[in-house]
Amino acid sequence: MIRVYNSELETNELKQVKDINKGSWINMVNPTEDEIKKVCQAVNIQEDFIRYSLDYEEKARIDEEEEDGTILFIVDVPIIEKEKDQEIYTTMPLGMIVVRDEYFITVALKRNLIIEGFEKKRIKGFSTYKKSRFLLQIMLTNASHYLTYLKQINKETEIAESILKHSMKNRELLKLLNLEKSLVYFTTSLKSNELVMEKTLRGKILKLYDEDEDILEDAIIENKQAIEMSKIYSDILNGTMDAYASIISNNLNGVMKFLTSITIILAIPTLIASLWGMNVPVPLQNHPYGFVILLSICIIVTIVAIFILKRRDLLD
Repeated sequence: MIRVYNSELETNELKQVKDINKGSWINMVNPTEDEIKKVCQAVNIQEDFIRYSLDYEEKARIDEEEEDGTILFIVDVPIIEKEKDQEIYTTMPLGMIVVRDEYFITVALKRNLIIEGFEKKRIKGFSTYKKSRFLLQIMLTNASHYLTYLKQINKETEIAESILKHSMKNRELLKLLNLEKSLVYFTTSLKSNELVMEKTLRGKILKLYDEDEDILEDAIIENKQAIEMSKIYSDILNGTMDAYASIISNNLNGVMKFLTSITIILAIPTLIASLWGMNVPVPLQNHPYGFVILLSICIIVTIVAIFILKRRDLLD
């Protein structure tokens, strides 16, 4: 899918257009081969610059083509994927291509809230023809979305913990495990994004005005906050998972201990009944109250066994 946008010079109003002109923003979401070739021919860039951003395993980085002045920025953006009946927090690469100060291209495998915010005019103060500022605003918005998703992860962790306090359900344990994995993905992606932003600030890759540098510094600060928050939540979740693993193990030990004690108690009358049930002469076999006496012995011995096991804390 390809959408082309232009900002009016006078009103700065964002409009979707059909033709690709200088100053256009070209947004590509999971483009086809024909769409990739069409855009590359229209703006005169290599197809690899677009294909790099469509590789799900691509890491955040900067790639510069010195011959034609095209610069590729790849950052990881947070997304939510549905797996069966659960939502999984993960990341995917977002490519931003600055083409000779003439065009700005964004490339992603899936639709994401960062780019949608710009398409739906939720982000104020951006223009398609101010490419450097546009790119930095995307970085700042991306860092803010990480913070939002991290808060959501923390809330979902608290909900899962409250449920686990009352009953150990596999569903909630798996939920915590998925959240733990999501925090690992977030931490890794945030660190990669930090390197890209710091390189942009230090490397003079783009021409930055004072206001642009302020936006980039804000993005770096928010990204660092997201990294710290992700580490804290990850440490808390790791401790929680270890605690619940110990609780589950302890509960299992308690169940096994109780079942073993019950087996010992039931074995006592079974043993006595087995001995007196053999087809050989045994005491009390001719006694008129032999059955009552044996039954009494079984009850007394069983009560003594229960008392001993109870004192040794084996029947809790």
